[in-house]
Amino acid sequence: MTKQLKADFMLILVTLGWGGSYYMIAISLESMGPFTLNTYRFLIAFVVAVILAYPKLKNVSKMTLKYSALLGTLLVFVFVGATFGVKYTTLSNAGFLCGLTVVFTPIISCIVYKKAPNKKLILVITMSFIGISLLTLKDNFSINYKNLKGDILSIMGAIAYAVDLLLTEKAVSHEEVNPFQVGVFQLGVTGILNLILSFIFEAPRVPTEPKIVGSVLFLAVFCTGMAFIVQAVAQQYTTASHVGVIFSLETVFAGVVAFVFAHEILTAQSYVGAIIMITSIFIMEIDFNKIKFKKPKYLVRKM
Repeated sequence: MTKQLKADFMLILVTLGWGGSYYMIAISLESMGPFTLNTYRFLIAFVVAVILAYPKLKNVSKMTLKYSALLGTLLVFVFVGATFGVKYTTLSNAGFLCGLTVVFTPIISCIVYKKAPNKKLILVITMSFIGISLLTLKDNFSINYKNLKGDILSIMGAIAYAVDLLLTEKAVSHEEVNPFQVGVFQLGVTGILNLILSFIFEAPRVPTEPKIVGSVLFLAVFCTGMAFIVQAVAQQYTTASHVGVIFSLETVFAGVVAFVFAHEILTAQSYVGAIIMITSIFIMEIDFNKIKFKKPKYLVRKM
């Protein structure tokens, strides 16, 4: 097995975990508030990352700390959208809508850098809008007020993560910024900010139920701490296009987990919307210019 194939397999395992994270979030929210959950998730992840990668965290520059603080603050908004989204809408909706980050990223990039969107992006935006409409509206296309708050928060989380990715891209372009250190320290910043918010808006407590403890540890260790380490290592051996396509599978895994474990069954209209959204994500991530189609031998003229 080649190094790239191993890297892609590692990323698929991470993405599978992320797909299941929405169900784990729902379980954890039975016993604690969203800010408390994110506090445990990020502080435990930070400790795990420090333990596993301590030698790489020495000699930190001021610029690295600056961007760690900025990105950590932005991640608070990302996970407020994702966690509260799970609380107020279905697991399937949260998974599909949070996965729209890969669509929002190029849209925001066009706005920031004042570049006109290309034909593929216009197509993807149109497909995403249709998909969101079919997924979130009722069968008669009226607004589903029951899930509206969660749907909006999930979309906000996806937009915030798109901004996070663009800011990360800017951060790592500076020579004095260490990308690995930024990734680790932003976990600590996010955890501390969520801790403060949990004391302001909630009543934090230590979970004791085995089911809750297991869910929190899974989210913290596998979906956050280990996921970051694996992503950092794997991206040395695979391409960005591979990573983008693999991460887009999160929406598929989230839908499957919601169906199998939470017994969520979407309407026919919602399934069509979900399929359109997933298709738009793949179209956004695949570079069709690099795909070469070979003509069948029977179409090749003999000279």
